[in-house]
Amino acid sequence: MALLAAGCAGLPASAPAVRTPPVVNEFEFDGRVTVRVDQNRHYANISWRHGKDSDEVLLTTPLGQGVAELTRNPSGARLKTANGEEHVAGDWEELAVRVFGSRLPLDQLPAWVVGHPPVPSSPWRVQYLDYQSPAADALPTLLEVSSGEIEVRLKVDEWGRVR
Repeated sequence: MALLAAGCAGLPASAPAVRTPPVVNEFEFDGRVTVRVDQNRHYANISWRHGKDSDEVLLTTPLGQGVAELTRNPSGARLKTANGEEHVAGDWEELAVRVFGSRLPLDQLPAWVVGHPPVPSSPWRVQYLDYQSPAADALPTLLEVSSGEIEVRLKVDEWGRVR
């Protein structure tokens, strides 16, 4: 038995899969998101439907109560909160500046979510921690996006339509 164990110890570890993210123009998924800014953490369930020219993102509490609805289409971007506040802007980037006071990479996020990381010179880092399967073109199911004091962790529970 000891000889068998010693023989296995010398085997090389399997190389990580080389990922070739699929080209995805439309998707939808349900999952969970954690956002950390400095020492503050916020948790929500997320349902996201992404199309070529539009997005619908619904955030709910872990108990299912609506927190916010974020939409984007050719006429602009809108954030509607559970308490009735509504913020409107020409696009997601401008909306983020108005609501959060800083530019967030909302326009790039759809590509990152399906496995296309930011360019190396970007201040944003994306770590892909888990995938649907070992297949090279599998979609991510767990990722972390971070820059400075902001960290977002997204867990995709179920991918819906992907085209």
